[in-house]
Amino acid sequence: MTDRAIIDWPAWTGSPPGRYVLDWEQTQLDRVVSDVFGYHALQLGLPQLDALRENRMPCRGLVLDAASGASAPYEFPRGAAHGGNRKGSSGGPGNGAAQSNPASLPAPAGRSALWCDLLDLPFEAQSVDLIVMPHTLEFTSDPHRLLREAERVLMPEGQLIILGFNSLSLWGARQSVGKVTGRPFVPAAVDLIAFTRLKDWIKLLGFDLERGRFGCYRPPLDSEQWLSRYGFMEAAGDRWWPIFGATYMIKAIKRVRGMRLVGPLKVKKPVLAPGLAPAATPNTRNHTQ
Repeated sequence: MTDRAIIDWPAWTGSPPGRYVLDWEQTQLDRVVSDVFGYHALQLGLPQLDALRENRMPCRGLVLDAASGASAPYEFPRGAAHGGNRKGSSGGPGNGAAQSNPASLPAPAGRSALWCDLLDLPFEAQSVDLIVMPHTLEFTSDPHRLLREAERVLMPEGQLIILGFNSLSLWGARQSVGKVTGRPFVPAAVDLIAFTRLKDWIKLLGFDLERGRFGCYRPPLDSEQWLSRYGFMEAAGDRWWPIFGATYMIKAIKRVRGMRLVGPLKVKKPVLAPGLAPAATPNTRNHTQ
């Protein structure tokens, strides 16, 4: 894949197919993250989506990487120390060497923004309740390592949401042809990851797949007019060929084997057999004279 695909990502999100995909993904994210609770939530890359706007956690962050095309068009501010090579020491997940809230970087309302290496997240292990990765795996040089980092920083029962382009779709087929001709249809630094392969990866890391959904069934067309003409394929695709949607969303939960979440210990009262009464003790005051 050429570097052009990475550089043109912001321009692509403003094109008709880009707006079509982002509108579907924003709708799905708003619905899914609204009922995820905790204290810390992170969005890794893709500032064109506000993945956490419907989430109510008090600490929500947008994490960007200067080496990732998914962080464009934002650029790391000159003269700032680019951290992320060491983990946080104590307290919350933001105690690392990352550069937080640079003046040149706007962040969504109620969110903080920081720069770090996505393959070496500067957060304590088991310190984050929710991580959203919108197309982030397609822009990293090592998707496996990024998934391992997400598993490391997530708390037990923490949730991971991944969005990506489906290689087993019409869009994936056009992307494969475009890769050969040097004219890719969707921007990505690596090959598109099939839903089935990604599902195997997260299961190997100890995640349980809670939800998977496909969307964007219209053909890979550049014109908004032609995309509108194929609007009927949305309902048909959901019913007849759901696994061939252009994009997918996975929601998974981190499981820690051998650990059980229990509530307050309850002392059970002894159950007496029918017709029996408790035996009187010698120090019973109300005894019969």
